[in-house]
Amino acid sequence: MGSSGFSLSSTAEEVTEGVDGSGLTAIVTGTTHGIGTETARVLALRGVHVIMGVRNMIAGNDVKEAILKEIPTAKVDVMELDLSSMASVRKFASEFISSDLPINILINNAGICATPFTLSKDNIELQFATNHLGHFLLTNLLLDTMKKTTTESKKEGRIINVTSDGHQYTYPEGILFDKISDESSYQKWRAYGQSKLANILHANELARQLKEDGVDITANSLHPGAIITNIYNPMHGGYPPADLIELLGKYVLKSIQQGAATTCYVALHPQVKEVTGEYFSDCNLAKASSQATDADLAKKLWDFSMNIIE
Repeated sequence: MGSSGFSLSSTAEEVTEGVDGSGLTAIVTGTTHGIGTETARVLALRGVHVIMGVRNMIAGNDVKEAILKEIPTAKVDVMELDLSSMASVRKFASEFISSDLPINILINNAGICATPFTLSKDNIELQFATNHLGHFLLTNLLLDTMKKTTTESKKEGRIINVTSDGHQYTYPEGILFDKISDESSYQKWRAYGQSKLANILHANELARQLKEDGVDITANSLHPGAIITNIYNPMHGGYPPADLIELLGKYVLKSIQQGAATTCYVALHPQVKEVTGEYFSDCNLAKASSQATDADLAKKLWDFSMNIIE
């Protein structure tokens, strides 16, 4: 047990027991499988109005029906969202904003892992485009709505980036700014680590800016734990390299219910109130790599990302 009273074996239901999420609205990306599905279910169980951002609407509606069958009073909506496409992200944000719904919690959960070199529709390497840039753009587009919700509801807003301890297994430079979409430099597992490092740097710089502006919104990142879900696609060829297996092997494999625990903890638990710019693992504060805590690198990534999305 860590100082929070929870551990790697805690489940999402356990860490949110007794928490009343009614009156809150959360957007969760990547909810058609794995920890995303469990995150949406447990948030709905606690009374949160959950907006599921999904690439596959059929699968998304199946998850919604399963949640409603278990929790008839749940408030769940499904909206189409492809994080690898900036046009799709803009369409999602526009439709959400026009719905005039509030947003208290944004969980940037969706991700892909170690894909063969591929360019997105915007000609950006697919893992960086999906795992980082799509979420960076989404957060940027929804921020004004979050600020408005926070002001009107007098409730703290929370932004959560689901990253990975694999962020340590990136390129030696951390982020290949000049070669993001260069096939000759591409190593699929290091590119995954790069995108996960970007998730932490994004949250850290966002937290700094929000704090500086005096906005009551926190931004944090988290490692959900070592979980085997279909993010690991055997069709992409082989297993992680030995040093990455060694890194992940330090952690006991978790169930889906345990894997979603840290996300739900950071999203809902009162212990996390006013905590911002931090990295969590096993429902406790944890230490990210030195590159992940590099404020200059975070600012450089922010400016680099802004230039791409503008």
